[in-house]
This record gives sequence, structure tokens and C-alpha cells, in this order.
Amino acid sequence: MNRHSESGYVLLTVYVFLSALLALLGVYFSLTEIELATTKHSKDSATGFYTAEAALNVRAKEIRDIFIGYNRPTGTSPSATNPCEGGNNGSGDFICNTLALNNRTAMHYVEEEAGNPLMITIPPGELYQNLNAQEYRYTVRSVAENIEENPEAILELRFKSRLVPLFQFVAFYNKDLEILPGPTMNLSGPIHTNGDLYLNANNALNIAGQITTAGDLYRGRKNDSSCNSKPVTALDPTSPLAILPSCPSRTLVPQGDLTPWNGMVESRVDVVTVPEPEDLNPAPGEIYWDEADLRLMLRLNASNNPITDANSSTGMYVMNGDLSINTAATLAIHGCTGTVSGLPVGASSTFYNNRESATIQMAEVDMQGLLDCLHTTNWLGEGLPLDDTSEGGLVFHFTVDGPNSAGINTYGVRVRNASELQSTDGSAPDVVGMTVVSNQAFYTAGNYNATNKIPAAILCDSINVLSNNWNLNDSLSTSSLSSRVASNTTINAAFLSGTDSTGGIEGAGGQGGGYNGGLENYPRFHESWSGRTLNYRGSFVSLNNPQHVNGAWVYGSPQYTAPGRNWDYDTDFNDASNLPPLSPRFVYLRQELFVRDFEQ
Repeated sequence: MNRHSESGYVLLTVYVFLSALLALLGVYFSLTEIELATTKHSKDSATGFYTAEAALNVRAKEIRDIFIGYNRPTGTSPSATNPCEGGNNGSGDFICNTLALNNRTAMHYVEEEAGNPLMITIPPGELYQNLNAQEYRYTVRSVAENIEENPEAILELRFKSRLVPLFQFVAFYNKDLEILPGPTMNLSGPIHTNGDLYLNANNALNIAGQITTAGDLYRGRKNDSSCNSKPVTALDPTSPLAILPSCPSRTLVPQGDLTPWNGMVESRVDVVTVPEPEDLNPAPGEIYWDEADLRLMLRLNASNNPITDANSSTGMYVMNGDLSINTAATLAIHGCTGTVSGLPVGASSTFYNNRESATIQMAEVDMQGLLDCLHTTNWLGEGLPLDDTSEGGLVFHFTVDGPNSAGINTYGVRVRNASELQSTDGSAPDVVGMTVVSNQAFYTAGNYNATNKIPAAILCDSINVLSNNWNLNDSLSTSSLSSRVASNTTINAAFLSGTDSTGGIEGAGGQGGGYNGGLENYPRFHESWSGRTLNYRGSFVSLNNPQHVNGAWVYGSPQYTAPGRNWDYDTDFNDASNLPPLSPRFVYLRQELFVRDFEQ
């Protein structure tokens, strides 16, 4: 009896133990299922988050790209109630779109803040501080849904798109920038390069403006390892600081050594997107050709001689935006008077360029004669006044169309009689601003915008400066350098042109291993300037190497000797209303707020 009782007790114990074990296994499996479900939910939530975030970034970039193309986003946003459902999709650049990623679909749309744009001064402490910018504010919203169309993440990105004019820099390069002046050079504006920056001086270089470089900052030369021990200074708001005043050889300035400048000198900043060289081309769809108020073209035949006809005795033609000839306007401009063989426009082949070792086939423009003609002909019959303010003033496009226009050539555009960018007719309205554009080499003859200065710019393939003493006596161009003596000359205009590169483009072309002349030789000279001064106020912008000339920089006879450089930034450009018409600009985004909404 006791033996049976013990057996029953053991069996009961086994049953109880098995029941407890089964219960534990049930709890384990339940916890495992919960854990798996939680893990899956977290994974799904993270995947949905990254999908929604990707949609935000894609949409913000789309808005930025619109600004880079010199346009402004337009359209309407969907209403806040049930956005992107039914017919509530908005329109234009703010419309609802979808992004498929990670087996999810992210719906996204854009809202524009009221009051766009704001004219701001970028606050101290920020990149590009103290510059003026147009600021546009936007919010992008994104909802990521899984395959069951259940929302997994709702995100919101608020950002600012800032448009900063390139001409608010004393020097802005889309590649390496080298500055190595002989006499002391003082630069009072900001400097930026999308490449490396090399600073050196034979006497002294003083920069009173923010310095930013997307690459590295070097004290010394690029083309060799040398470095002068003369002072190179950058000024912060309170006191002058020297950037490695002693440098026995080229020296990299580490980012950590820039801390004392409190953001006034920065390296390794983001590269900014700038216009392409093709923007200057005479072609439909290119911004400067499309927006030009007047398009003048010297047309050449296969032998590089001007094409003349009953409407144009010079080979110069007024062109329409679609590249057709404006016959009536061409005839009208040849009925006006000027200093180019009695006309405001013409052609020549008498200037020898010693740097290019070639005679230049030149389109000639008498600026004041042209403005007189535009006024007296009621702007060639179009009825436009000289004080037109669309795009901020007048935009002229001058070009040469010949068999070699697309490549290296011996073409050029020369503007004379431009000391004052106004008509000589007292009854003519005042020009408020002027931008002259050419995709070919450009030559200024004498003072430019020196009298009664207005906002002005020259955008071209390469910029050449002839002094007041040249007097268009091209026979001197083949004479000795000692017979080509310059005189003091004044230019007030922002420059955008191609410049050579030390070491060429990615190791090929350009100057090879030789020095490219640096910022101090940005304009190309053709005279003996020793003891003479070029007075210049403006902005130096270089986005590329020249597309149509390839003569290397060489100093001395027979090319030129350098002027005294009374050069500096035109502080009038600090006021956006004083910028030249259609000033090129770069765009950068600044994130203001990133939010995740957990209310599903």
C-alpha cells in the first residue's frame, strides 16, 4: 500500500512538473513572439523612417536644382486636410509625388512659407557671413507607407534656400585659387574657392574678409614647394592675425590652426554649385542669350572673313533669340553713327595678340555710339527705353560666329568708348545697370564705367585690358614692348571669365606645371604697364579654364609688364540693389528643423 502511494505521488509530481514546464514553454514562446513582433515593428519603423527621410532629401534637392537653373519653384500645395488623397494633390513644383524604396512608398509634397523671398544679411558665425542673400523658406512633408498602406513614419523638414551673388566676393573660384602679388595687395572682400587656396606674397598680402575654401589652405606656391616669409594676413572683426608669416617652404595650414579666426577663415567647407561655362553660349535655352536685351553677332564665312549683305556692310548682325537674323534691326543699327569706321559696330583684323601668337578677328562695339543708336531708333523699333529695369538693367550679348567658334580660335569682342555707360543724348534716360556677355575673348579699350559709375559686369571667356594710351592703334601690337606704353586706366565692373590653371585641368592642358599668373594676373595685359596703374573696383570670378584661347601666361617681352594694382572689391555690391543685372549666383540649403510626427 505504501509502495502504491509512493508511485502515485511520483506520478503526480511528474505531471505537476510537466505542467509547469509546459507553462514555462508557453510563456517563452509568447515572449519570443512578442520580441519578434517588437523587433519586426522596430525594423519596419526604422525602414519606414529612412524611406520617408530619403523622400525629404530628394524633394529638397529638386527645389535646390530649380534655383540653380535661375528659376523659382511655383505651384500650389495640397490642403492640410487629407493631403495627397483624392484630388487633393496640389500642383507644379509643390505637387504630391511618391518615392518607392525598401518595399515602401513615401508620399511627399512641399509647402512654401508666406512672404518669400526675404532679403537677408547672413548672420555672423554662419558660413558666408555678412553677405546679402535672397532667402526662400520651404517645408517638405513625407509619409512612408508599407505594402498594407499603413503609415510607418511621418517626417517634416523645414529648410531655407539661399541665393548668394558671386559678385559679393572679391574673388570666387570654382577651382584652385592662387594669390602671389609682387607689391603689397590689400583685398577687402570675401574670398571663396571650390578647390585649394594658395597664399603667398613678395611683399605683403592683406585680406579683410571671410576666407572659405572647399579644399585645403596652403601658405606658399602651388607650382613648386617654395614660400616667401613675407606676411600674409587675414583680418577678423577685432584684430589682424597672420597666417603662418614665416614659411621656408609650402606649408599646409591645418583646420585646427584656423580656430583663432572665429569662422573668418575656414577650410574644407562644402563645395557650392555654380553656373557652367556653356551658360555664356549664344544658343536658345542658355540664360544669358535668352534674357539678353540685345544680341550682336559678327558672322564669318569659312575663310574667317565677315559675311556682308545689303543689311550689314560690316558683318555685324542683330540676332533674335532663335538665332535668326533680325533684318530690320540690323539695317537700323547700320544707319546710326559711331567711332567704328563711322558706325557704332564693325569688324577688324588688325590686333596681334602676343600671348596667343595670332591676329584677332575682332567684333568692334562703340558703346556710347550703340546706346545713342538704341535711343534714337526707339531701340531698333522695339520701343524699349534705356532705363529698362528688367533683370536689373541692360543685358547685352556680343559674340562671333565662325568656323572655329566652338573650339580654340582667334576671335574676340572689343568694346571702346565705354568710360561712361550712358548715351551722349541729353534727352535719353539713364541706364541703371549693364551686364555685357560674350562666350569669346573680350577686350576693354580704355576706361570702362569710370565716369558716373553704375552697376556693371563683363562675363566672357577671357578678359583682356587695353589702357587709355592704346588709342586703338593696333599697329603697335606687332611692335616692341617698349613702344606699347600704357597709361593709367580705370575699370569699375565685376569680371567673370576663364583663367588658366597651374598644372592644367586634372594634370592636362592649361599651364602645365608652370604658374598660371594667379589672381594678380587675372586680366590679360598687352602693354608695358611699368610705373602705370590700373585702378579697378569690382569682383573676380573664375568658374573654369578659357574654352577658346590657350596661350600660356608669360611675363615680360613681348607680352607685357604688370601695372601697379590699385585693385579691390567694390563695396557697393554689398547692397543687393547695386549688383549688376542678371548677376550669377550660387545656391545652398540651410536646414532649420527636422521633425518626426508620432501621431499616426
